[in-house]
Amino acid sequence: MNPTLTQVSPAPAGYTATAKVLHWLLALLLFALIGLGFYMHDLPLSPEKLQLYSWHKWAGVSAFLLAAIRLGWRLTHRPPALPASMSAAQRLAAHVGHLGLYVLMLAIPLSGWLMSSAKGFQTVWFGILPLPDLVAKDKALGELLATLHLGLNLALLALLAGHIGASLKHHFIDRDDILTRMLPDRRPQA
Repeated sequence: MNPTLTQVSPAPAGYTATAKVLHWLLALLLFALIGLGFYMHDLPLSPEKLQLYSWHKWAGVSAFLLAAIRLGWRLTHRPPALPASMSAAQRLAAHVGHLGLYVLMLAIPLSGWLMSSAKGFQTVWFGILPLPDLVAKDKALGELLATLHLGLNLALLALLAGHIGASLKHHFIDRDDILTRMLPDRRPQA
């Protein structure tokens, strides 16, 4: 038996540049999507509202693709180890929280696409690429999916608050490198 196949490689000291870029791009996109979603929801029907919905759907499809790429990267690139000072409960919370974030980053755009299909509005990515409807037009299903989409977004907001709160706690109270290892590298200026 080849000993290199049975050995586990050690965890890296920090995240890769690709992981950092994907993390921050997705974070910015998610906050923009959530803000836009809540803003446009109660607007009166107008050409502006329809344009905002189109942009929201384009960004949602983009977020889904970025989340899938990020998940693929995460599955093929081991993250840095958690600090040894973290309790088993904190480690479990970190793993469950990250799993929840990945599930929601994929489920929310999918629920939006399903909702749009059920309400009879085709999703056209960047106004160029029409995506197939995932379900037939069904008003009752569309309303149910709208409720699901909102609920998933509220769950995402709660998980994001926990994620951000935990990273700030690690930085300011525990004084470990949990937050800084996801920040861009700061190299001395020459």
